Amino acid sequence: MMPVVGADLSKCLVPDELWELAAPLLPSFAARPQGGGTAPCDERAVFTAVVYALTSGCTWRHLPPTFGTSPATADRRFTVWTEAGLWRRLHRAVLDELGARGEVDWTPAIVDAASVRAKRGDR
Repeated sequence: MMPVVGADLSKCLVPDELWELAAPLLPSFAARPQGGGTAPCDERAVFTAVVYALTSGCTWRHLPPTFGTSPATADRRFTVWTEAGLWRRLHRAVLDELGARGEVDWTPAIVDAASVRAKRGDR
């Protein structure tokens, strides 16, 4: 089996269907009012780099340059996206999409309920 590299790796990590779900959920980044900073980067490349780091266990500083984004940018975006609740919303979007296609089988699901202490007095 040949190793997956470059664009092939990006398509494996973030297929078009996943990107179509994720892209609208990403917070937008506006230009800084004071100007300066770096040029806008390809959001899909950054998202793919973040997915790679999360799924491979790679540290930000060892992120391969083939993703076309700096480790610092990937780290900053991950932090912003996490604080914005991206991962929870993306998880929900993926489940909704799979459910709409009939590709989620909930029959083996286990529901866990938290214990709640009963109040004394009013019965």
